Amino acid sequence: MPELAVVNVEGKKSAGVKLPKEQFGVHVHDAVIHQAVVMYRANRRQGNVSTKDRGEVSGGGKKPWAQKGTGRARAGSNRSPLWKKGGIVFGPKPRDFSFDVPRKVRIAALRESLNAKFLSNDLVCVDGVSVPSGKTRDFAKILEDVKVQGRVLVVLDGADAKTLLAGRNLERVTLSRASDVNALDIMDHKALLVTKMAMQTLLKRIQ
Repeated sequence: MPELAVVNVEGKKSAGVKLPKEQFGVHVHDAVIHQAVVMYRANRRQGNVSTKDRGEVSGGGKKPWAQKGTGRARAGSNRSPLWKKGGIVFGPKPRDFSFDVPRKVRIAALRESLNAKFLSNDLVCVDGVSVPSGKTRDFAKILEDVKVQGRVLVVLDGADAKTLLAGRNLERVTLSRASDVNALDIMDHKALLVTKMAMQTLLKRIQ
């Protein structure tokens, strides 16, 4: 059975968390992660971009010149897409990009993303993260001691206000709760730092 080492805030091993052997340490199913990530990203799109077609652009009510006899090309409106300041042909309109995938797929994607971080040694579990001083440099010292680098997702459960205050200003560090984190959050970050309590919550979610 795979085991995830639990370290203290100084980076020294203190305990371990048993991981289900059917879910961790095995081949990562990339397809299910991709399916969920596409869904999460699509659901974040605002879809409010809009352009005006020839019927919505101001002006253009009068025919610019006679149909025949001028020697110029035929024209019915000075707001034709061929004209300067004319309408846009097949331009984007507001739309809803969101879609849904089955709940089991979302759970599987969360499980596979955790497995991917575990296999790449980018999953770090600490017994707890607490910064009573509320100072950002103290939070940064913890990240340095546990040896996490790059974009870091810190998953906390039951963190106090001082700890959240200390971590929110760190560059390339995102704070999240174990009940809210999803596959996109995990895959968008290089390293995943979770507390022991948060890891237990995540293991319950992927069952």
